[in-house]
Amino acid sequence: MREPGIGVRSRVVAKMRSGLQVHALLPIVAQFRGYRTEWLVSDLMAGLAVAAVALPTGIAYPAIAGLPAETGIYASILALIGYATFGSSRQLIVGPDVATLTVLAAALAQLSIDGPQDRAVAAAAFAVLVGILCLVCAACRLGLIANFLSRPVLTGYLCGISLSLLASQIGRLTTLHVESQGLVRPLMEASSQLHLIHGPTLAIGLVAFLFLRVLKRAVPRIPGPVIMLVLGTFVSIMFDLQSIGIPLLGPISSALPNYAVKVPDIIHFDDFVLSALGILVVSFGSGIITARSFGDKNRYRVDANRELVGLGAANLVSGTFGGFPVTGADSRTAVNDAVGGRTQLTGLVAAAALIFVLVALTDVLKYLPVAILGAILASTAVDLFDIHELRRLWRASRVEFLFAVIAIAGVVGLGVLKGVIIAIGATIIYVIAIGARPRDALLGPVQGRSGLYKLHREPSAKPISGLAIYLVQGDLVFFNVDYVRNRIRWIVDRLPPSTHWFIIDAQSIAFVDVTAAAALDQVREDLYQRRIRLGFANLHSQPRTLLRRSGLLEKVGAEMAFERTEDAVLAFASRPTK
Repeated sequence: MREPGIGVRSRVVAKMRSGLQVHALLPIVAQFRGYRTEWLVSDLMAGLAVAAVALPTGIAYPAIAGLPAETGIYASILALIGYATFGSSRQLIVGPDVATLTVLAAALAQLSIDGPQDRAVAAAAFAVLVGILCLVCAACRLGLIANFLSRPVLTGYLCGISLSLLASQIGRLTTLHVESQGLVRPLMEASSQLHLIHGPTLAIGLVAFLFLRVLKRAVPRIPGPVIMLVLGTFVSIMFDLQSIGIPLLGPISSALPNYAVKVPDIIHFDDFVLSALGILVVSFGSGIITARSFGDKNRYRVDANRELVGLGAANLVSGTFGGFPVTGADSRTAVNDAVGGRTQLTGLVAAAALIFVLVALTDVLKYLPVAILGAILASTAVDLFDIHELRRLWRASRVEFLFAVIAIAGVVGLGVLKGVIIAIGATIIYVIAIGARPRDALLGPVQGRSGLYKLHREPSAKPISGLAIYLVQGDLVFFNVDYVRNRIRWIVDRLPPSTHWFIIDAQSIAFVDVTAAAALDQVREDLYQRRIRLGFANLHSQPRTLLRRSGLLEKVGAEMAFERTEDAVLAFASRPTK
């Protein structure tokens, strides 16, 4: 006879497991499940504030990649909904981003895609592919790719982007036709056409830029781009700026986003995928840093793989409905946090507000002068150039500052896509450079104190006569083992002739590869020629296993593998002497 209640308990457990699965798939469900009524007003106000900031960026940023203005609004709306549903951050706001769009512009140029319609189709396809790649990376647990853009390199990369973006606004602010990319070449090209500058366009652009900079410094909480959009449109209508030759934004489609997936047939698939990978690295690298920063600030954990899912969903829906690749937007996220947004309801409210703008206000926005957009983008470029972070890097580490400069030079001198490769390459070189020359030290005791100390740091530490204890502070792998072997040879050449044992303290060696094992065997043979025995202490599991399988521990002898360095000292002191 079945025990009463077992069936009920099993059903409860099943429901709990089902609920956990839903929460894992849709983090927004977990956010709403614990929702507090006192958060509602803050989330609503934050959503409206985010929409106010997202509107000018949504209209202005598509121009970076030569896309129609409405694609920016589409990308903003759909990305907000996609990320709010699947993302793990409670504060992150996704949408158009300068760095991502600059990489997209470079990708479109490299693939020779011209014409607004073709560019819009290709941009949407890029967004879909980036979304798919994000989901594949999440399924493979590749969130660690975020770690390949170190903060110094990302700082340099964004500074390079800011300079390129600033130079790219010359045409919008002056009506000059400038085709070059980067920083120096656009300036040189523009300098040869100074007589063609349209004075009224330049004047309204400069006034707008100065207004934005003053407002940013005087009242940073006020969304200057929104005010500039309103004022620019009002002045354009009142004084008929188009009649004096000032270019206007023109008609913006008021149609709501609809299903528009189309695979461009004018590009090669392999080039398409490689460019999408470049966009993915930059967008995810920028987004995860923003998400983690605000997660730390608000004391909750942001999972990199879950962020890949959220970013993938945002890009998929953006591209599926006519948008372009998106990422986490630090300025809009900062606005959300400052106003008090607590959950992703903020993103949904912002999306609803942008839908209202798209339906009701596009007939007015067509009168916006293009120079105003150029001023907004130029002001954004100035904000993107983080001089304070560069100064901090200079003070803290000249080497890391150098990598930031390399990233800047890569973007400005060779273009954005190559700049992505250079930025990642610089990071990898930096990591290898750190690991290629691990720190080391000889150890010795201090009279009256327990333990062993580094001889070069502790003046009262003395070497043990006849015994050398060598500490390596890093893993031993193929690219650094020659350096370590040469260091050991250099040290052994300077040891007293009475030295009989050479013990490697492996407490900081977590990993050893086959190349390192072979090199250590050569060290053993060199020491043997000098009548010195090699030994190990504090071997971790992986190094011990590999050295045993390689045969080195057998050659060294079980009696020369010690659990602790102190055990080696005791064994040396008690060894039989002739």
